[in-house]
Amino acid sequence: MQLIDTIRKTFVPIHREGYPFIAIFAAVTLVVGYFSGFLLWVGALLTVWCIYFFRDPERVIPIDDKLVISPADGVVSAVGPAVPPAELGLGGAEMTRISVFMNVFSCHVNRAPVRGRITLIEHRPGKFLNADLDKASSENERNGLVIDSPNGTVAAVQIAGLVARRIVCWADADSDIAAGERFGLIRFGSRVDVYLPESAVPRVAVGQTAVGGETVLAVFDGQASAPVVRVS
Repeated sequence: MQLIDTIRKTFVPIHREGYPFIAIFAAVTLVVGYFSGFLLWVGALLTVWCIYFFRDPERVIPIDDKLVISPADGVVSAVGPAVPPAELGLGGAEMTRISVFMNVFSCHVNRAPVRGRITLIEHRPGKFLNADLDKASSENERNGLVIDSPNGTVAAVQIAGLVARRIVCWADADSDIAAGERFGLIRFGSRVDVYLPESAVPRVAVGQTAVGGETVLAVFDGQASAPVVRVS
């Protein structure tokens, strides 16, 4: 049993969205590898990277409505006031925005930052600027979820990046979602912005590494008890 557990923990599950891309990478590798041994090795490395990119590991998710959980793996690139995208219908006042930037080596499965009811899902076409730039929030292609949480309205916005060309969201409007629940992913390098009401106190700093579904980004009312957790 210990050997089985070790194997299970070593080989991280791959999200189904990645299967077509992995198959394409592998097929191209076999074709070019027929003509060149060097290209075979290059293709093999790229195929391994593609498999790694679409990994979907389980996470230990804190269960506490006072906590805001990171929606993505990556680096915190912004913490501060910002006006949310107009299409979300949240008004023109500033909210607390926390941005998590994902590079091409990050796990790109996105998770809900809070528990609540999804009241709106809105997609907007746009540019494909470097997602680490502040103006990417307003100019890049994006997909926003508005969640009516126990502590107020929270928005999570998936933002396409310089390499990313496809935002995937399988959540549905007018449905409930749990904190840490998977709702989408972005291919192949991107960012997620979380917009919070003023009662949320940030608990991360710019440059800090975040783990999707686990890292606490903020706390409502500045306090929270030691949470129960679940693995998902």
